[in-house]
Amino acid sequence: MLYDILIAPFADFAFMRRALVGSIALALAGSPLGVFLILRRMSLTGDAMSHAILPGAAIGYLVAGLSLWPMTIAGLAAGLIVAVGSGVVARATILREDASLAAFYLISLALGVTLISLRGSNIDLLHVLFGSVLALDDATLILLAGIASLTLAGLALLYRALVIETVDPGFLASTGRAGGPTQMAFLGLVVLNLVGGFQALGTLLAVGMMMLPAASARLIARDITSMLAIAAAFGIASSYIGLVVSFYASLPSGPFIILVAGGFYVGALVFGRAGGLLRNLKPKRHLEA
Repeated sequence: MLYDILIAPFADFAFMRRALVGSIALALAGSPLGVFLILRRMSLTGDAMSHAILPGAAIGYLVAGLSLWPMTIAGLAAGLIVAVGSGVVARATILREDASLAAFYLISLALGVTLISLRGSNIDLLHVLFGSVLALDDATLILLAGIASLTLAGLALLYRALVIETVDPGFLASTGRAGGPTQMAFLGLVVLNLVGGFQALGTLLAVGMMMLPAASARLIARDITSMLAIAAAFGIASSYIGLVVSFYASLPSGPFIILVAGGFYVGALVFGRAGGLLRNLKPKRHLEA
């Protein structure tokens, strides 16, 4: 009975297996990045960057249709241009980085939708915005696996600098010039994962896999290592549960995966040991943090 419910959909249907593997790859790589975004108070940066890749994906679509590599390469280029451009504007003008990033992503979102509308249908627009996790092919899985491997290797190399800059950015700045390159490399990994997530979940939902498990982990754990592990676990669990339930309930898989991640977040918001509502309502002992 349990086999028929929990295992059979993946054993019997190749598209379900591809969807699960692709979603797990996104969870393993994107959720840890989300933890650092939250700790560095850059949560909205992920959302802004997910919109920023849209005009690049639209240009790739205009050139080659719904083809994997043209949309991926063009989306990556657009995301990097917005990331670097907003940083340059923030340093060269009186605008802060959040304001310049907001301006760039709003322009990018409007431009991307306009470009897709020039040639495509509403179905094409929905595909780009919300993805189709059940339609992943082998080439897309290879891309997602490559992005996940590169991201995990990059995080391993940047981990020490990222942690130091997150906890005490002034210290890293005083000991060398690693802060700037670390920030740009980190943003590059964020853009890369959003481009990969766009292939499965679309530009509007890709950031959900990155941020919701990370926000849940932040409410449960206090040290960064535990947050990274919990975020990845929540992302994987959301992928599996979302695919199984959506399969039997005939619901859209991508949005339901994000809804399950949202359910984990609500649970952590209420019961989280590190900052949930129940913990904050509980009377604290004298000198207890």
